[in-house]
Amino acid sequence: MSTQKLHIGIIGAGRIGRVHAETLAFRLPESQIVSITDVNREAAQALAARCNIPKVAASSDEILADKQIEVVLICSSTNTHADLIAQAAKAGKHIFCEKPIAFSLEQIDHALAAVKTAGVQLQIGFNRRFDANFARVRQAVASGEIGTPSLMHIISRDPAPPPLSYVKVSGGIFMDMTIHDFDMARFLIGDEVEEIYTAAGVRVDPEIGKAGDLDTALIVLRFRNGVIGTIDNSRKAVYGYDQRVEILGSKGKIATENFYPNQIVISTGDTVYKDLPLNFFMDRYTESFVAELQSFIAAVLEKRTTAVTGIDGRIPVAMALAARKSYDEHRPVRLSEVGG
Repeated sequence: MSTQKLHIGIIGAGRIGRVHAETLAFRLPESQIVSITDVNREAAQALAARCNIPKVAASSDEILADKQIEVVLICSSTNTHADLIAQAAKAGKHIFCEKPIAFSLEQIDHALAAVKTAGVQLQIGFNRRFDANFARVRQAVASGEIGTPSLMHIISRDPAPPPLSYVKVSGGIFMDMTIHDFDMARFLIGDEVEEIYTAAGVRVDPEIGKAGDLDTALIVLRFRNGVIGTIDNSRKAVYGYDQRVEILGSKGKIATENFYPNQIVISTGDTVYKDLPLNFFMDRYTESFVAELQSFIAAVLEKRTTAVTGIDGRIPVAMALAARKSYDEHRPVRLSEVGG
């Protein structure tokens, strides 16, 4: 492996592929993108031109067969992730893969077994762990700064629902949206969830319900250590991207608020107000996307365990399955019931 730069191939030139390609090209000099591919060749060509990527590969097979490539970023659709992880591992590539790994635990287990056999590094793209504010919340819990935690509340609401075409293939709200919050819950408390109870419905768009999904949910988590957590999700918050956390402990609490484009407060004779919060995840989490790739590249170069392992990718999927089962069956569900 090169001691100067990691040679990287990217599979997928969609929204998240663009984010990662630009981060690697313009923010991380220890990396070099040598090839990119996408089922939409024009998208791959456009991104290659923007990021000075010398080669647009015809397929993922071409990326994986390239001996120069040491690391593969998998940014394609979710239904391709597990197979691509297994193929990349067999090809001896280190792997960064977007979440979720797959919609089934069996597929995930197959992919993780291939990674273990090959002895390559794998990191899953749960970027919110690398947000400076959430990292500070974790520090406060881990250090005992707020004492023993007892309650955790995560608020995660999108500014607008995704297109119905996405809803129909996303795996549902628990797989494509809440999955980030499931990972954050484990990360912030530093323990595993034993049981999940879900109350949910369709409060934003009836068409989402017709597609078999939900758009509004409140999920209660019971951790092994006794902490009770709640996750509050909505597909639509008209005021912007709502991302907040509060944890109550025996010595106090710690909380994070939303990010705003500026810090101004306007005061008049009628009201006091400020501008709306940032309106999209790529604005809110810009630096966390950089930090997660920095962490991954460092782990590969230093030959150490990645910050978000394959198991860290598996458990939130089990939590998503339990959350849906709880909603469908109107009862609390233990993770052991779904293979978690």
